[in-house]
Amino acid sequence: MQRVLKARQLVRALRNSSSPILLNSVSRIQSHCTYEATESCLNSSSWRGYFTSGTTINGNYMQTECNIRRNVCQCEKCSRMLKASFSTEAGAVESSSATESVKELYDKMLKSVVEQRSAPPNAWLWSLIQSCANHEDVNLLHDILQRLRIFRLSNLRIHENFNCALCQDITKACVRVGAIDLGKKVLWKHNVYGLTPNIGSAHHLLLFAKQHNDVKLLVEIMRLVKKNDLNLQPGTAEIVFSICSQTDNWDLMCKYGKRFVKAGVKLRKISLETWMEFASKIGDVDALWKIEKIRSESMKEHTLASGLSCAKAFLINHKPGDAAAIIQLLNQTIPDSRRQNFMVELQKLVTDWPLEVIKRQKDEKRKELAATLQHDIPAMLNALPNMGLNLDVNLGDLTRKEGVLS
Repeated sequence: MQRVLKARQLVRALRNSSSPILLNSVSRIQSHCTYEATESCLNSSSWRGYFTSGTTINGNYMQTECNIRRNVCQCEKCSRMLKASFSTEAGAVESSSATESVKELYDKMLKSVVEQRSAPPNAWLWSLIQSCANHEDVNLLHDILQRLRIFRLSNLRIHENFNCALCQDITKACVRVGAIDLGKKVLWKHNVYGLTPNIGSAHHLLLFAKQHNDVKLLVEIMRLVKKNDLNLQPGTAEIVFSICSQTDNWDLMCKYGKRFVKAGVKLRKISLETWMEFASKIGDVDALWKIEKIRSESMKEHTLASGLSCAKAFLINHKPGDAAAIIQLLNQTIPDSRRQNFMVELQKLVTDWPLEVIKRQKDEKRKELAATLQHDIPAMLNALPNMGLNLDVNLGDLTRKEGVLS
């Protein structure tokens, strides 16, 4: 009877719990236990025996015994299930391929949290992050992070997440070993690891995508950035534009370019140069002038790349005089240290760019653009001496490729 009373007291205490989460959990557990206990009692041979005897006393006796068993079942099962739900004593991650140093640190931290019920030194966690050398190491890292978060909440009453610096170092570790699937979880606003997502972590993943020319990964990361409300930065645009340029994806560059502008991101000089050079390479003059307007709002003078891109746009628009004026302006403002590079890029404008831009046009526009450039590029160069600028630019390549252009 004493055991029954204790069981009833535990059930009554759980029912009166003030926590809605705990109350709901207990209700579900209790319902499950009650059903199983009742089924067990009804199916038992002793119950069938008393039932067939036809005596009410025996039936009531067995009903009482069934209730006792049911309460004991509730007590034991509730205790086990609640302990499993709210304890950090769940089974440790088995990892045979983890490096020895990482496994040793993981075991020490696990022992500190589970057995000693004390917070492990911060140095252990930082050392664990730096020691990760393969995917299994990062798995152990994420497992101990989840345990630490539960320990901080339940034992230390610390509700704050880990700081951004830790989050970025964990992302670096994921990228270093190629565990990109775990690295993307670091960007989740609601995660079980207690991490604080930030755009710096996204940059590490984007740099990995850039290194491997992985457009699919770029799209996934940018989707996570948007979904988790991470603030876009100038560095984000620089990496994204670089990937789009390397993979020759103009549509994606325009898509993200509009997103950066709409978010009020102040684009860096190199980002604007990459965007304008790509626009001039495919011959999208309308987009180029829109980008030039954005550039002029933040920078007074042209860079070499932006100036030559505008000159190319003038040539496409059949304005060789304006193109020559831009080149003259560049010649006046460019430092002496970059003058040789200026001549190299001008030569590319004459010999390489026409074929590139014509190749990207639709069939019906190729001949028209070829005729325009065949006439306007020499006209631009002839206008330069009249402006006091004598440049030695070789027209031989353009002449030899006349048949291709026309």
